[in-house]
Amino acid sequence: MTFLRLRPIALVWAALRLLGRSFLAFRRNQGLLLSGAVAYYTLVSLVPLFVVLLVVLSQLVDEARLLATLTENLELVLPGQSDAITLQVGAFLDHRPVVGVLGGVVLVFFSGTAFSVLESAMSVIFFHRVEKQHRHALVSGVLPYLFVGALGIGLVIVTLISGALDVVGRDAVRVLGHEFALAGVSRALLHGLGFLGLSLLLTALYLVLPVGRLRWEHALAGGITATAFWELTRSILVWYLARLSMINVVYGSLATTMIVLLSLELGAIIVLFGAQVIAELERTASGELTTDAPDDALPETRGVARTNDGG
Repeated sequence: MTFLRLRPIALVWAALRLLGRSFLAFRRNQGLLLSGAVAYYTLVSLVPLFVVLLVVLSQLVDEARLLATLTENLELVLPGQSDAITLQVGAFLDHRPVVGVLGGVVLVFFSGTAFSVLESAMSVIFFHRVEKQHRHALVSGVLPYLFVGALGIGLVIVTLISGALDVVGRDAVRVLGHEFALAGVSRALLHGLGFLGLSLLLTALYLVLPVGRLRWEHALAGGITATAFWELTRSILVWYLARLSMINVVYGSLATTMIVLLSLELGAIIVLFGAQVIAELERTASGELTTDAPDDALPETRGVARTNDGG
């Protein structure tokens, strides 16, 4: 909150310096490599995650309505590819009786791998916390599945709200003799609901995944900022894929997989860079410097170097 007490020019300069330090720290922490790992494991766990959720939630909510809501919300994360993911999930659900107990255990395991890898990536970025605190292995093992459960609850809530908005969207209102359809309002509210849900999910990730307690203001600011950056990136990506991309020509039948992986990696970069900005805010507030090790030093090496210098 110190930044808010600065004059406008000083505030802009402080923000630029913060972004510069964050960029350098992100590069030192092998941010692109971490983002690639998060994107790959998210791709691996994407279908199992939604299969597990829909198998459980279809006992409470209509399966077709769940799939429609899933498609609408996946479009926020995977522009242009949500139908392909939903189609695969639906095909798997049609054959769920043949999965068996072992197959169900495997699905549950893979559904949480993305959150586990993201937690590991966060521990690299927040290494100054890991040096002082440690999380019990049991907590780290359970945490991904708590997020899966939270996603399930969120999906039910969004499904119920979107169903109500869908009904409202079929109506119209008359004002001064003119009739206005509510379909546009309904679509705008659904998009806003998706933006809000993604912001809350990222805020929860920033709050819970780093070791120790994070200030909720930092987590909320990070979640909203990362979501806003993703909205901008998604719009550019949609435009690029529609007008300039030759990915279908180059990759052929693998084009869908490559587009999904590219989208996930861009999203992972934004999420991890947001975490890096929060980490730099914490280090600045505590008086630590980010230049205490060479640029090519790994996080583990930096920790050892500081210990040796101190002793």
